[in-house]
Amino acid sequence: MAMLGSVLHLSPMMLTTSTSRPTKATTSSPIKPLKHCKTIEELKMFHRSLTKQGLDNEFSAITKLVARSCELGTRESLNFARKVFDLSEENGESYGSCFMYNSLIRGYASSGLRNEALLLFLQMMFCGVSPDKYTFPFVLNACTKTRASRNGIQVHGLIVKMDYAKDMFVQNSLVHFYAECGELDCARKVFDKMSERNVVSWTSMICGYARRDLAKDAVDLFFEMRSSEDVKPNSVTMVCVISACAKLEDLEMGERVYAFICSSGIEVNDLMISALVDMYMKCNANDTAKRLFDQYDGARNLDLCNAMASNYVRQGLTKEAIGVLNVMMDSGVRPDRISLLSAISSCSLERNVLWGKSCHGYVLRNGLENWDNICNSLIDMYMKCGRQDSAFRIFDGMSNKTVVTWNSIVAGYIENGEVDAAWETFKTMPERNIVSWNTIIGGLVQASMFEEAIEVFQSMQSQDGVKADGVTMMSIASACGYLGALDLAKWIYYYIEKSGIQLEVRLGTTLVDMFSRCGDPESAMSIFNSLKNRDVSAWTVAIGAMAMAGKAKQAIELFNEMIKQGLKPDGIVFVGVLTACSHGGLVQQGKEIFNSMEKLHGVVPEDVHYGCMVDLLGRAGLLKEALHLIKNMPLEPNDVIWNSLLAACRGQGNVEMAAYAAERIQVMAPERTGSYILLSNVYASAGRWNDVAKVRLSMKEKGLRKPPGTSLVEIQGRTHEFTSGDESHPEMPKIEAMLYEINHLGHVPDLGNVLMDVDEQEKIFMLSRHSEKLAMAFGLISSKKGTTIRIVKNLRVCSDCHSFAKLASKVYNREIILRDNNRFHFIIQGKCSCNDFW
Repeated sequence: MAMLGSVLHLSPMMLTTSTSRPTKATTSSPIKPLKHCKTIEELKMFHRSLTKQGLDNEFSAITKLVARSCELGTRESLNFARKVFDLSEENGESYGSCFMYNSLIRGYASSGLRNEALLLFLQMMFCGVSPDKYTFPFVLNACTKTRASRNGIQVHGLIVKMDYAKDMFVQNSLVHFYAECGELDCARKVFDKMSERNVVSWTSMICGYARRDLAKDAVDLFFEMRSSEDVKPNSVTMVCVISACAKLEDLEMGERVYAFICSSGIEVNDLMISALVDMYMKCNANDTAKRLFDQYDGARNLDLCNAMASNYVRQGLTKEAIGVLNVMMDSGVRPDRISLLSAISSCSLERNVLWGKSCHGYVLRNGLENWDNICNSLIDMYMKCGRQDSAFRIFDGMSNKTVVTWNSIVAGYIENGEVDAAWETFKTMPERNIVSWNTIIGGLVQASMFEEAIEVFQSMQSQDGVKADGVTMMSIASACGYLGALDLAKWIYYYIEKSGIQLEVRLGTTLVDMFSRCGDPESAMSIFNSLKNRDVSAWTVAIGAMAMAGKAKQAIELFNEMIKQGLKPDGIVFVGVLTACSHGGLVQQGKEIFNSMEKLHGVVPEDVHYGCMVDLLGRAGLLKEALHLIKNMPLEPNDVIWNSLLAACRGQGNVEMAAYAAERIQVMAPERTGSYILLSNVYASAGRWNDVAKVRLSMKEKGLRKPPGTSLVEIQGRTHEFTSGDESHPEMPKIEAMLYEINHLGHVPDLGNVLMDVDEQEKIFMLSRHSEKLAMAFGLISSKKGTTIRIVKNLRVCSDCHSFAKLASKVYNREIILRDNNRFHFIIQGKCSCNDFW
């Protein structure tokens, strides 16, 4: 098609030359029966009739024969039309008229033979036949369907040269061409320059926006169409506008559009109803969608059934989706591939292999097993149902294993927790796309293999043609958040901005959580404030960020602001705000928020909310009130709630109540290691060493072990890990020297944190080997003066390490940010954000 550019350089004389000949006079006309020819054989008979009468060179007859053959639109009829056309050329005189060329070009383009259409247009130009205003739309149609934007732009240049750029029919074709090729700016320029527009002009532009994820522009242009010109939209226009409302998930806008349809007299067809049902379901107005479905007898409409079923699957309402398919089959409507995809997806979500086998049987009985997407869905279903043997039988039998097929295998392994098998399969894939990388990275994050996930992401950067998207960055941001690596978090945010990845609400929420977990609440809130259309999840994460940072009042302010903006809080939001009250010691505010849950917001408190309240009261020393709440709660208290009370007893030194709480936990969850450790700590703090020994013996008999304390510290982008009591680090002599220095600068060890019956010197040594102290000392000797030291610990920080950090921050003028398994401690100049209340 590169030759098309040379057409632009033809002389003006050639562009205006026509080879049309005057028709020969005839005494009788055999043309009349031509309109009744509906098969290729009838057309051939008609042509033989012309030949017998000596009229096979008769211009009008040949032109109409070619046109009628093209109208049939089959490959055979087009071949016949081309032979008749070429034969007329071989008879000594050229009978190729513009009309004849147009007929052939249109026929080729409409039948999918787009390259043939473009080649014929080239021939037309080189033979000196001038195109007219009908030629260019046919040629542009061929360019559109092949996405041949370069050729289309050259045709546009030719249109301007030949002065057809002001013809509305040609302009409409240009708008459609540019819009379908994704060149919406060019389409809009042509559209804006049109002196007159009809419904095709508006519809082409509106549909171009809607199909290219510019739904807001599509809806705005529709309302501009209504207000600016006396052009009535048609059903195609309305389907595109409704689809745009569905993408926006804007129910109010969608209902305005539906009201317009009802009042305008536009004929409501099946496609429009399907689009409306899809819109209502994407806006979660399922009842309205079901009423429309029933009103228009949707059970007998395949497209409508597919719209209902696929949306039910998207919402996770698998039983409803299967119900639609059953009703459809009862009505005598035969499911197609789309129907089967919804059915198989429902089986996958339900993990129902019996349903899945039924679908597989239907596929085999109806010859659908050769469709790749059907086989891929079956593989996904069998993998999720734990039937890997069945999945691999389908996989092995596929002649065309696409990247989607391989992705289904990798995703299935990850679904079953077989990350190693997923990784081995990933490495052997003949081709990978962004979904492949996202699947394996997400699987590693899901398996808590955070550093490995980041390494795979870094490997992905070196792959040609693979660019990270929002899904990739959500997984990587989650991994970074768990590691607490701020330098990496900043790089991730920079990468997202540099790569032009859209910061939609889900990715933005993940970034807020990432910075929060990395101890940078300022960056977290900056991103939160920049988000548009913040949902409840975004507000929840922001409230949690303030809670972790010890900013309880700001967390409550965010909660109140969210309610003012009309968002309905859910149970997760209340967990965040109650946790903030607990960490901040705001007992009265916490009580008020808890009491407002059901009364004001219709959220029934669950176990986790009662657990928050027990923690709140326990931290404040109100143990009796906490126990009273537990005994009078409408739900049966679980082990988590009793563990909250046990933790509070440890802080308050209440041995009797701690033993009572531990007894309840051991009945409900005898394998819960933490409760034994907490009870042991309570006994140890009270000096009841015999009881400590009994608890530890019980743990040993049950095979329970206390997890070792580990701490991570990030130095110049590299993470170093320390374990309590471990002296294997190569810098251990310097670390010991720093620990000795701090102890002699005024730190007095709190020996009550040593929960073993040993002498004082042994206790001092054991305290000095806590993982957070080792990490802190290493941070002090390995980083520049004035830089912040960031530590992440897997367990709760002890009071001795907390006071050690406060002293170090004051003596060495360092900010120390310590994240334990409960909250953040921002320590500056000897003061901590928790106010020693944690």
